[in-house]
Amino acid sequence: MSETAVATEEMNGTSAQAVEFSEATDTGAGGAGTSIDILLDMEVPVTVCLGKTAIPIQRLLQLSPGSVLKLDKSIDMPVELYLKESLFAAGKVVVVEDNFAVRITEIYGSSPETE
Repeated sequence: MSETAVATEEMNGTSAQAVEFSEATDTGAGGAGTSIDILLDMEVPVTVCLGKTAIPIQRLLQLSPGSVLKLDKSIDMPVELYLKESLFAAGKVVVVEDNFAVRITEIYGSSPETE
């Protein structure tokens, strides 16, 4: 049956009819290049994880200014960088003009190695 043919078939009491579609043409507006430009201009939040710890709720309620929580990483270990909840890179904490910053030392592929 050709693309332009119209036919009706009956199957189990229902009918199906072929439909003729015109060929899509490129109008030049709103193409793939435009879509990627929108994405490239978007800002995404990056989270840096220095380390983790777990404490009982009772200890959490006792925290006050000046309290110290010991994390699970030594100062020499790289920090983890996340896009949303996805680990994408590792780096070292540095200071730039009186602000903390991260020097990226490794960018992971789709499945980073875990320790």
